[in-house]
Amino acid sequence: MIETPLINKLAIIGTGLIGGSLARALKAQGAVAKVIGVGRNPQNLEKAMELGAIDAFTHDAGAAVVSADMVVLATPIGAMEDAFRQIAPALTPQAVVTDVGSVKAVVVAAARRHLGERLPRFVPGHPIAGTERSGVTASEKDLFQDRHVVLTPVAETEPQATALVRQMWEVTGSTVSEMTVAQHDHVLSATSHLPHVLAYTLVDHLAHREDSELLFRLAAGGFYDFTRIASSDPVMWRDICLGNREAITAAVRAYRDALDQMLDALDRGDGEQLSELFTHAKRARDRYIKQR
Repeated sequence: MIETPLINKLAIIGTGLIGGSLARALKAQGAVAKVIGVGRNPQNLEKAMELGAIDAFTHDAGAAVVSADMVVLATPIGAMEDAFRQIAPALTPQAVVTDVGSVKAVVVAAARRHLGERLPRFVPGHPIAGTERSGVTASEKDLFQDRHVVLTPVAETEPQATALVRQMWEVTGSTVSEMTVAQHDHVLSATSHLPHVLAYTLVDHLAHREDSELLFRLAAGGFYDFTRIASSDPVMWRDICLGNREAITAAVRAYRDALDQMLDALDRGDGEQLSELFTHAKRARDRYIKQR
């Protein structure tokens, strides 16, 4: 617990899984004095109040950020542009703005279009955490414990603003690192965006088969594990794919090349190549799991 709140007034634009979990984590640590939630769904906002994630709510993003010292944009990528437009005129000179978007280049571009002289107080960010569920009812105060958060400050970003956002995330139990916007979007296209594209595509492909009912009825643990993320919010992932489409396209094409090599090994009945591929993949994943 923190003796003195790190943040006096926090405005969360988009009170869902990530925004709600952040608010609950900060409140649990005594790191925030007051949280204002913003959203369009009254039932979701009322539930956020019941859960203790927020202290008040409004549907007006501009009104929410008045006198706020920290503003977190936790909307879908496609709604970021409008969110920046709404909050920009109401921000105080001291307010720090950050976001939780899974794509950074399009978010930074939107911020440049709308924040103007407030841009140096904007710290692009991305907590690499979440589940396939959505809404504040899925929020967890421990969601970010031992998870990674990536900050991608731009040339104009003030170091003091970055330091405050870093401290905010560290309070939640996260490990915070920094990289460039381009590095972030390249890495996440392979490790997050590509797996979601594959999971959605596989489920959709099987669902269109004539024997789909039998296939899904007999699906076991491996299918469940691989396709769990296909239950994620389709609108959110549509926006992510469009926002990072060049990097995702490159990742999909590289993966397609790898599949072609697999097909070639299967066509030739090359057990040695298959064994080598599976062994290499197992060793790589085992190393990754141990690091987690």
